[in-house]
Amino acid sequence: MRVHAKRAGALLGGLVFPTWSMADWTMNMTPGVTGTSNDIFSLHMTILWICVVIGVVVFGVMFWSIFAHRKSQGHKPANFHENTMVEILWTIIPFVILVVMAIPATATLVDMYDTTESEVDIKVTGYQWKWQYEYVDQEFGYFSNLATPRDQIDNRQDKGENYLLEVDNPLIVPVGKKVRLLLTANDVIHSWWVPEFGIKKDAIPGFINEAWFRVDEPGTYRGQCTELCGKDHGFMPIVVEAVPEEEFTVWLAEQKAAAEKERELTQKDWTMDELMARGEKAYQTACAACHQPDGSGAPPAFPALKGSPIATGDMTAHIDIVVNGKSGTAMQAFGNQLSEVDLAAVITYERNAWGNNTGDMVTPKEILDYKNQQ
Repeated sequence: MRVHAKRAGALLGGLVFPTWSMADWTMNMTPGVTGTSNDIFSLHMTILWICVVIGVVVFGVMFWSIFAHRKSQGHKPANFHENTMVEILWTIIPFVILVVMAIPATATLVDMYDTTESEVDIKVTGYQWKWQYEYVDQEFGYFSNLATPRDQIDNRQDKGENYLLEVDNPLIVPVGKKVRLLLTANDVIHSWWVPEFGIKKDAIPGFINEAWFRVDEPGTYRGQCTELCGKDHGFMPIVVEAVPEEEFTVWLAEQKAAAEKERELTQKDWTMDELMARGEKAYQTACAACHQPDGSGAPPAFPALKGSPIATGDMTAHIDIVVNGKSGTAMQAFGNQLSEVDLAAVITYERNAWGNNTGDMVTPKEILDYKNQQ
């Protein structure tokens, strides 16, 4: 009842104080921060003013004709039936208008689809419900997950400034460089959309779509998946950070070094405590949204892991379902989403958290060997 009362109060407030409720409401597009978005804005304004002029002329002539040639003044309607000149005019004039509108529109579209001569290539893969960014030819990539705390989503905390529009790993790009995106998806259709870039491109399983942008000013730009891709569709934000080229070069070197270090960790001798600590972090990022932070799940779609046959039974079966997923269910294959270290850690964590206490420990080397056997 309290929730319904709040909603009714908000609606009543919006009706009683419309100026306050629409304080941030605007009627026009925003120019954006890329050349493409500014071209789109300019095209929009050009077409808008052409339509305004057409509307003023057409309705002006119409209302003037109705008033000046009304029947009460003794005027009789003229007959334009089969008037060749009139028919030529109302064919040529719209044709000329359409050509005038088509020229800038075609130029903008051609530029939007021209992904050649890119300076940074990034493969973007959509997953339920996160994005993977792979820097082509740089031998590293990472996942970008929603960073808004679950307590905010469940109304146990006040909403943050960027509620549902914040991630753990934003996409980093250099300012002033042409960035080409190669977009696809792993499961269902997603759509990568950043309004300030003037980009909205579908990510379709089995297909590669292309888009590009060049950011002129450093800053943080936010977007979302705009395809209805599942129950957590609203929890799939996009954050892009445009940084100066020097800063990007340093970041690139750090990421490549970290990726190399991650590969070396596969051969490390891990302790149970180390795997549990890393596994908890990986679980909260990749698994908690479905199976809940306490492992209680959300049956029947997302079964509980606490005390489950999978988490306390055969270890090989547990590894298989985490690596390969389960067909016909919502359980995704995490073999390509998580590193061998994170896979080993999260499986170890699931087998020993929430009172499961099996004592089992899975090492990254075992995960690597399991993958090589498939």
